[in-house]
Amino acid sequence: MTGTSRSLYIASPEGETGKSTVALGVLDLLVRQVSRVGVFRAVSRVPSPPASDAGGDAPRDHVLEMLLQHDGVDLSYEDAVGVTYDDVHADPEAALALILDRYHAVAEQCDAVVVVGTDYTDVAGATELAFNARVAANLGAPVLLVASGRERSPDDVRALVRLSLSELRANHAQPVGVVVNRCPPRVLAAGAPALVGDLDLPVWTIPEEPFLHAPTVGRLAEAVEGTLMLGDPDLLGREALEVIVGAMSFEHVLDHLSDGAVVILPGDRSDVLLGLLSAHSAATFPSLAGIVLTGGYVPRGVIAQLLSALGPRVPVVATALDTFQAARRAAETHGYVTVASTRKVDVARALFEQHVDGTALLARLDLPRTRIVTPLMFEYELIERARGDRRRVVLPEGEDDRILRAASTVLARGIADLVILGDEASIRARAAELGLDIAAATVLAPTDPEHVELFAAEYAKLRAHKGMTVERAREIVTDVSYFGTMMVHLGLADGMVSGAAHTTAHTIRPSFEIVKTQPGVSVVSSVFLMCLQDRVLVYGDCAVIPDPTAEQLADIAISSSATAAQFGVDPKVAMLSYSTGTSGSGADVDKVRTATGLVRERRPDLSVEGPIQYDAAVDASVAKSKLPESVVAGQATVFVFPDLNTGNNTYKAVQRSAGAVAVGPVLQGLNKPVNDLSRGALVADIVNTVAITAIQAQAMSPGKASPTDPQEASA
Repeated sequence: MTGTSRSLYIASPEGETGKSTVALGVLDLLVRQVSRVGVFRAVSRVPSPPASDAGGDAPRDHVLEMLLQHDGVDLSYEDAVGVTYDDVHADPEAALALILDRYHAVAEQCDAVVVVGTDYTDVAGATELAFNARVAANLGAPVLLVASGRERSPDDVRALVRLSLSELRANHAQPVGVVVNRCPPRVLAAGAPALVGDLDLPVWTIPEEPFLHAPTVGRLAEAVEGTLMLGDPDLLGREALEVIVGAMSFEHVLDHLSDGAVVILPGDRSDVLLGLLSAHSAATFPSLAGIVLTGGYVPRGVIAQLLSALGPRVPVVATALDTFQAARRAAETHGYVTVASTRKVDVARALFEQHVDGTALLARLDLPRTRIVTPLMFEYELIERARGDRRRVVLPEGEDDRILRAASTVLARGIADLVILGDEASIRARAAELGLDIAAATVLAPTDPEHVELFAAEYAKLRAHKGMTVERAREIVTDVSYFGTMMVHLGLADGMVSGAAHTTAHTIRPSFEIVKTQPGVSVVSSVFLMCLQDRVLVYGDCAVIPDPTAEQLADIAISSSATAAQFGVDPKVAMLSYSTGTSGSGADVDKVRTATGLVRERRPDLSVEGPIQYDAAVDASVAKSKLPESVVAGQATVFVFPDLNTGNNTYKAVQRSAGAVAVGPVLQGLNKPVNDLSRGALVADIVNTVAITAIQAQAMSPGKASPTDPQEASA
């Protein structure tokens, strides 16, 4: 392929190929490459609603809506829709012209556009693929063909791919690659090259993942025209992995239960209902996603009172349909990837990342990489670096749902290996209830006797000069922050992330006592990685030291420059003050001047300027008049604030006023990485902090943490 393509058309020869998974993966690739990415749906079965209906209950194309919710896309739903099937039927040529007009309106706003082809919900066969090919050819967009391997042999897939590629080329479309999605084991075993033979195209295979096509309990409730009778409405969003008809006796129903199952049973079988709720609450039995009561029967009298007293969280839905009708409708109901299902999005992304060579695909597109760094580019870079050399991170706050949701994302995308602290039965049960997969995580109780004894002995030794005894240490190390920090100290984990439910002091005090500071560093400090629209800046210290001395400011500057370099920011350090150069005097500015001298003395290789005002540090025109000879003024990337009051308020002002994404605080100066979360942290904040901690661990030690075995640690 020659030239530069500003779009990629994702087409398939039939429906149910999982194009949305591939489109999401391509979108993730492009937002790392260019700053403005668009999404366009050439033909939708759902018309674009009038502007007056925007945000209302008008039906929407779920694939398009999911892609538009991507953090890297800034387009309205109305702008991103081409035409409907009705438009194509009425006048194909006019529909094609309208698609082109609307596409170019989107392309003018973007550096690259992901164009999603038709879904085969109307016209099937070669006619629809031919129309997709004509659209792609007229847009000048190369085509990524997505075929389904589901219920097919390798020979069947090969024949389908060859026929589809011939159809695309016959209509002047240019294929750049093939993704065979939803592959059974026999297709995967055949190998990608066998599926295209001598065709000069890359081909990738993605395995079938039934979870992506599982409906939510809420969708099943709608399908059976049911209403929620009991349970937590928030759990209607959990995926139903299996539908079981429970019309037999309870002991036989019990044999068929599985995690994530929805059981459909006659509403007058109160004995089975009570048995299911008991089994669901038992730690050693499967966690049900929901229960559907049929026939219009609902428990009454003393049974209703008992159910009310039990207060089950699992959704119990009542429907007037009979059991056969409800089971048939449930079997016909399918799910899809939506923005509301974080786990499905995580799984879809992970499948694409693990099975499609993104670098090779981007090379086929010949898309130039932008020189700016957007917040989303920076976040993706963090995740990619963490994935490149996986580390083990301990999360002490396993009772917090945000931690469990973040853990599910971290594990699904292979960002890090995790140890979660807390009671294993309750944590795994809560994760299952939320529809999360944390099976790959180690869950460890902070009261585990072997670990407590090991940690108490080590802590007593570390704090012997303070009179610490083993007996007192046993009490201290069962605190989750101390327990997690001891794991890091003894190499049972590479780093720790905490603070979602604890104060900063509670999180980092154990690290001062146990992990301690790096050689040559006198204080632990912090930075925020401030992701602006086009670059990343480093602010320190905004979270730890209230009123640093000149020596501490110098430490903060040196540590912050090292952190900046670690995360790809070329360190040019501005020592901030209310005065620039020699124009001012006073205790505060003199402290900054002294600190600047100490930095130059200790690290003559660093580019540092101070004292300097913020405007002179970032604005080239101000810098030209105030410090024309400075190599830092006007282009600073690392900002060292004179005190915590200034730093904390400035980072929050920039975050709110400039729309910057503040990643952190990132603690620096410790021998091993321990990072603090805000108690208002979002799931995405936790995921980013885990990635940062893993990257810090990579830099500190080339080896991996040992398994969580106290015998190995003490050996």
